Amino acid sequence: MADTQIPRDHVLAALSGVTLPDGATLGARDMVRALTIDGGSVSFVIEAASPDEAGRLEPVRQAAEAAVRALPNVAKVTAILTAHGPSASKPASQPAAAPQGQAPNLRVGSHPKPQSGPLPIPGVARVIAVASGKGGVGKSTVSSNLAVALAAAGRKVGLLDADILGPSQALMMGITEKPTSSDGKNLDPVAGHGVKVMSVGMIVDPDQAVVWRGPMLMGTLQQFAFQVNWGDLDVLIVDLPPGTGDVQLTLAQKVEMTGALVVSTPQDVALLDAHKAIDMFGKVNIPVLGLIENMSSYICPNCGHEAHLFGHGGVAAEAKRIGAPLLAQLPLSLDVRLAGDAGVPVALTDGAVGEAYRALAADLVARGIA
Repeated sequence: MADTQIPRDHVLAALSGVTLPDGATLGARDMVRALTIDGGSVSFVIEAASPDEAGRLEPVRQAAEAAVRALPNVAKVTAILTAHGPSASKPASQPAAAPQGQAPNLRVGSHPKPQSGPLPIPGVARVIAVASGKGGVGKSTVSSNLAVALAAAGRKVGLLDADILGPSQALMMGITEKPTSSDGKNLDPVAGHGVKVMSVGMIVDPDQAVVWRGPMLMGTLQQFAFQVNWGDLDVLIVDLPPGTGDVQLTLAQKVEMTGALVVSTPQDVALLDAHKAIDMFGKVNIPVLGLIENMSSYICPNCGHEAHLFGHGGVAAEAKRIGAPLLAQLPLSLDVRLAGDAGVPVALTDGAVGEAYRALAADLVARGIA
């Protein structure tokens, strides 16, 4: 019996029919997680919405074990109850239930759904990831300003904040509204400066940390790609977290990508990690469309002296090495920080930095990238 593989779909079918106290089923509520089949042993997790609910589901756990144990060749069943969110005394990391037209009761942070390879996002012509090998190089700032500059150039633009654990796009785009749902199934993005935006920062309490493991990050990214009413877009900008982890791999495996833009400062330690990001995109068959050098130079506002605080020429050399264009050399400026904190991206303003972003957007449109 130990050598006989129990069909996964048989186990899921048995669990899907287990009834909850309110008459719904485990399958209808999508509460089964981490299903593992090892010979005649089956284990899985039942994920409740809160610890309070989990405390009431012990009979359901027992019924689920019994349903699987009744299947042929099953020798051992282990079911564990866990909770997705906090108890009723604490706000959950999800939109609250509300009347029609307000924030829907759609859970964010579920585990990823099975999917047969990368799929296009309906209505979206191009999906471009903005990535960096390390944090602190201005990747999110580049993402928001590029999105706004493209929208100002007449493109239909979306901005997906995929930095789930450190979301910043709601602040930088000046968005305080929570997402709504026009159909009760998918979230509607919130518009800011002509850009459709979706971010965990628009859903969770801004004072609370998002403490999620990899599967919840992966599931959230999948939800933001395919359970958001993006509508018709010329380009969706995806602001990735730094590094080469779960979110980057999920994006490559779930979404048909146009390519990636890699952001780095000129300093060696940033370039070291940028090189790793470039290597990762090569491994998952996502083309690097170009490199962007951020904080390239600093012009003293008093004397006009130009200084290269983070070095000079490193990103250009890396672009030449991999055969990708150096798309922009963006200056370091206090105006960028002030504009981002105020929720009005600097690309909307006059001056050297705003013009640099508008030139970058025009170049991407001319190249057919955006």
